[in-house]
Amino acid sequence: MAALLADSADLGPSAAGDVQLTVTLADASAADALTAWAGARGLWVRARPGDGWAVVEGAAADVARAFGVPVHDYRAPKGRVFYASPEQPVTPPELRGAVTGLGRIMSYTPHRTKSPGFLPLDVPKGGLTPQGLLDAYNATPLADAGFTGKGATIVFFAFDGVDQDDLDLFADTSGLPRFTPDVVGDMPEERHGETAMDLQVAHAIAPDARLVVVNARPTVDGDGAYEKLGRLFESVNRDYPGAVWSLSIGWGCEAFVTAADLAPVEAALAAAQRRGTSAFDASGDTAGLECKGGDQWSAPPGPDDIGLDAVASLPAITSVGGTTLSTGKNGQWLAEHAWVDSPLSQGTSGGVSTLFERPAWQKRLTVERDTAGRRLAPDVSAVADPFTGVRFVFGQRDVMGGGTSQSAPIWAALTVLMNQYLVANGGRQLGNLNPLLYRVAAGSRLPGFRDVRRGGNAVDLADSGYDLATGLGTPNTYNLAQNLLDLQRAGVR
Repeated sequence: MAALLADSADLGPSAAGDVQLTVTLADASAADALTAWAGARGLWVRARPGDGWAVVEGAAADVARAFGVPVHDYRAPKGRVFYASPEQPVTPPELRGAVTGLGRIMSYTPHRTKSPGFLPLDVPKGGLTPQGLLDAYNATPLADAGFTGKGATIVFFAFDGVDQDDLDLFADTSGLPRFTPDVVGDMPEERHGETAMDLQVAHAIAPDARLVVVNARPTVDGDGAYEKLGRLFESVNRDYPGAVWSLSIGWGCEAFVTAADLAPVEAALAAAQRRGTSAFDASGDTAGLECKGGDQWSAPPGPDDIGLDAVASLPAITSVGGTTLSTGKNGQWLAEHAWVDSPLSQGTSGGVSTLFERPAWQKRLTVERDTAGRRLAPDVSAVADPFTGVRFVFGQRDVMGGGTSQSAPIWAALTVLMNQYLVANGGRQLGNLNPLLYRVAAGSRLPGFRDVRRGGNAVDLADSGYDLATGLGTPNTYNLAQNLLDLQRAGVR
């Protein structure tokens, strides 16, 4: 955040008439105390019964005076004007006991799509085919048993759009049924290939699933990005209960926010998971340097650039890292190592959270650079190297997918198949998958993961067992589904 403000022009005290600050609350009665305190200072509060968070709003000058910090307007290097405080506010003495945490005062979310770009194919056989993808991650036994996603829904939160002609050409040339995604909000106008890849990768694995594109671009227009994202999660949960979610976009790294900022997202995600939703988020493609700024942020990479994507660090999100995959000529799995491309400063991201404590299901893990017992990411991985990626169609051309933005929809679609297998055998949808994944890894009847022990990124190396580059490893899907059914039959949640 300091680097962003240093590279931006300080326009002086903000003239904004509506500055927002998210706070977390101690209990249900805390909102009343907060509202009374804010009203006495010319501010107002938005809160809902039952939420553990609220939003304090007011004119910039009033917010600055109430919290004792400056609030200025800035012009970013690319011209965007936003308000921010260069100082993190602390809880006023009058609110101690009612308010447990404060977010950032900032209206700019440095978002990005987690994609390294796509490669044109030099030969027709390049790139994993749908069958090759199923074979590589041992999902073919599920597909052969008739588990193809029929009746299931996969939701993609997207910043860019897709052309139907590309989806039709992919289906026709892959021997799959044609499909048209549902769209929530307007289809985004930008076309970068990200959404095209996500949809086609998922369709390759679960060709009968219903696919939904949610335009998430409005969440980063103006302030309140995480409140908007939380509301969007709530809406999707109402309209598509029990769907599997795939996120391949970032709303900024942890250094830009506090845990209080993310409270609306965390609460909405928990509510969706109680209805059977599993959520996957790409860990990022900056090789562990998720806090490195955009194209015009000065300075080479350094220690301050090490960090996690804020949303992907949520303990309830399954964070998905990336690998380089080696297969036989028919797509059969041979080997994998952690994906990194040093000349392009790309690779799988992961690391140690600065915002969240180590969840119970990660307590047994030992990681050398985590001395404070914090959340570790990623949780799992799948192929992300664009040189060993999945064939899809963009701009009516065959291209090769890549990035952890490819890995996340792979896991989302494989989870749809596993959900169907579980339900057909007397089990239930998975919901919050993380506790079960780590339980399987701790000891199960069948090897549910392929341990990735080689490679690394700019910060961490892959290693035996869990590591900060590839998590628990990549899925041996049929084995994993059987292990999860064992846990459900044993009453493990």
